[in-house]
Amino acid sequence: MANKPMNSLAGLPPEKLRWKCDPATIPFATTAEAEPVKELLGQERAFRALKMGVELNAPGFNIFVCGLAGTSRGGTITHLIDQIHPPAKASLDRCYVNNFKSPDRPRLLAMPRGHANGFKKDMQSGIEFLRRRIPQVFEGEPFQRQKGRIVDRFTVREKELMDDFTRRIARDQFALGHMQVGAVALPEIFPVLEGQMVPIEDIPKMVHEGKLETMVAEDLERKYEQFRQEFTVVYRKTLTLSRELAGELSYLEQEAASVLVDGFIEELKEKYSGATVAEYLEEVRHSILDNLDPFKEREGEEEPGGAPPPDGGQRSGLAERDPFRLYGVNVILAHNDEDKSPVIFETTPTYTNLFGTIQRSYDSRGGWNSDFMDLRPGSVLRADGGFLVMYAYDTLTEAGVWRTLKRMLNHTKLEIQPVEMFPFGTSALKPEPIDIDVKIILIGDRHMYEVLYEYEEDFRKIFKVRVEFDEEMVMSDAVVRHYGDRLRQLSEQEKIGPFDRTAVAGMLEHGVRLAGRRNKVTARFAELADLAREAAYIARQDGAQLVNGAHVRRAREARIERHNLTETKIREMIEEGTLLIEADGARVGQVNGLSVLEIGGYAFGKPVRITASAALGKTGLINVEREAHLSGSFHDKGMQIIAGYLRTKFAQDKPLSLAASICFEQSYSGVDGDSASSTELYALLSALSGLPIRQDIAVTGSVNQQGDIQPIGGVNQKIEGFFDVCRVKSGLTGRQGVMIPSENIEDLMLRDDVIEAVAAGKFHILPVSCLEEGIEILTGVKAGRRDSKGTFEPDTVYALVDRRLHEMATILKSFES
Repeated sequence: MANKPMNSLAGLPPEKLRWKCDPATIPFATTAEAEPVKELLGQERAFRALKMGVELNAPGFNIFVCGLAGTSRGGTITHLIDQIHPPAKASLDRCYVNNFKSPDRPRLLAMPRGHANGFKKDMQSGIEFLRRRIPQVFEGEPFQRQKGRIVDRFTVREKELMDDFTRRIARDQFALGHMQVGAVALPEIFPVLEGQMVPIEDIPKMVHEGKLETMVAEDLERKYEQFRQEFTVVYRKTLTLSRELAGELSYLEQEAASVLVDGFIEELKEKYSGATVAEYLEEVRHSILDNLDPFKEREGEEEPGGAPPPDGGQRSGLAERDPFRLYGVNVILAHNDEDKSPVIFETTPTYTNLFGTIQRSYDSRGGWNSDFMDLRPGSVLRADGGFLVMYAYDTLTEAGVWRTLKRMLNHTKLEIQPVEMFPFGTSALKPEPIDIDVKIILIGDRHMYEVLYEYEEDFRKIFKVRVEFDEEMVMSDAVVRHYGDRLRQLSEQEKIGPFDRTAVAGMLEHGVRLAGRRNKVTARFAELADLAREAAYIARQDGAQLVNGAHVRRAREARIERHNLTETKIREMIEEGTLLIEADGARVGQVNGLSVLEIGGYAFGKPVRITASAALGKTGLINVEREAHLSGSFHDKGMQIIAGYLRTKFAQDKPLSLAASICFEQSYSGVDGDSASSTELYALLSALSGLPIRQDIAVTGSVNQQGDIQPIGGVNQKIEGFFDVCRVKSGLTGRQGVMIPSENIEDLMLRDDVIEAVAAGKFHILPVSCLEEGIEILTGVKAGRRDSKGTFEPDTVYALVDRRLHEMATILKSFES
């Protein structure tokens, strides 16, 4: 039962350990000669989904993009939409104007493309025209003559009323005069005594002084009250005349100004058709004719009411604004003559940036107000009739954005409102909602999509198109050209030296390693771009004009060095014996397993000692990690698979009467995954059979209940991790190696030093497809098969295990009887 020598085992040859890119196959000398590649290579599925989502105009068919890596994902989507070139939608110009009937509800005007700015300009020039011409009309001789006739007529009527009243009171020695009350002179009735007007308040004083008899005084006071009542009636008649005068003058002004106003309005109605525009222009007509006072003053002069308040304070609110502001036009969306659908990439999707806001205008006292001219649009409106691209995470985390976005997509209406910020009050304005037709494209990851789809009911209704970009591509000549073009673009955009054939080959090999399969290459070019930048930096340090393969290799090594401090410390602990790992000899119930640690995006292999012990009992398998609450669900599943394999293999003719424990030694953090399930089973078989297991071979691979070895992830990191430990622990002896699943052969992209060691016969990569192959390599003993009688071949591993389990069952039964 001696161990087989390593050179008798079927280790993989060096050419199987890595995919090599022959620089001679690169179709250009440097990337400066690489031809541009326009198509999106390897993403046909994603492109078809995106094309359908872009071209299908139906409710809820917004797009969620996942799997697309890189910092310029939004730019990539924008470029793809340009390639698809969807038909342009007939988006209208939009502008807000004053609602003269309800100023707190601004009116929305939708106009044909390219008309809004012209309408705004025509309105502005029309108002300026009226401000110049209306004063000229009012100052003209025809108007003044008509105005004078009207004023004279009312003056005569007023004078007749006053003269008649004056004559009547004069017969009783009274006269009409004025009394000064502050700065105002008010009409007053005075008794006339000895040719002098005497205030009625002085009559009692004159009686007291004996200047006037009491009877005369009482008669004067009685008549005063009578005349006062009569004067009130007369005064009211004069006020009525004043109102009639004002009405006739106003009508005269409206008649005079209407020629100008009607011409202005009719010209605009003829130029800008539409019921809503016509209705608005009619409101403008009535507003101007009903409020002509601001137009009476020439430009530059103070309009009526423009003087400071008597208290010397400042006017606030709208009073401080231009009185002609209410005739302004606030264009919030204007188009040019292009027929392309807008594609907006919003990198900062705050509430204000997306949906717009209502600005506040502050006065000198700190008060604020807003009107229709303070409405500001956002990216959603600018993307109307087209596409708005955003990152999903930013959209979900910005305050108020997701809720408002859902509401807008469900109702296809946009309401411009400021973001609600407690304790500050919101605006009282409620602008007319805007009918919106925009397709939202969110960029996120698969996990975010699944969470939203599962827990956000509205999400599945409004994002019906999933566009999933693959992170890897099938290797082909087109991929080589694609990599060359991307490197050429990087060189031109960032002014770094071009890459030669060897550098492109090195980048392709690194891309294959990232993809994890030899026939695949990564599509995450953002990661490759960073490596290319680092290689270009090293080339500049060397004074080289071209970036070559050596620069790429040194860049990879430098990147590893920047991230592998933890890996180095673990290796030192193994070398010093703090972490117990043996790279030579043999032990019963002990196997070197392999795990992968990832810290800050850097993954490396870490050998771990796995031990097993077995004794009499009925508890079955004891997962030490699970008992210590350090085991994940996948690892627990692997333990159940081991138990199932033992029952299938050894419990057909007897019960399993054992208490076996399996442990990851010196592991104080969580353990998950089933990639060590075969390793654990090897350790348990060794403990049951008593056969020692070689410690110079590390093992990885999961196992099923039938004993088949299944592929695992991180195979390159695991091999390299044990290789490094062997070098520092005991040196390469020629007997060391790693046992891997056969299905992982195509995943191998090992480092050059590992391949060199394999070529020199100092290290070995051993593929296995079933448990029997693995146990034979580890013990040097045949696994064993059952004969026609159902017994295992003598002196084989399984025979020894079966005999031990039978003995344990017998002993346990004797104790129970």
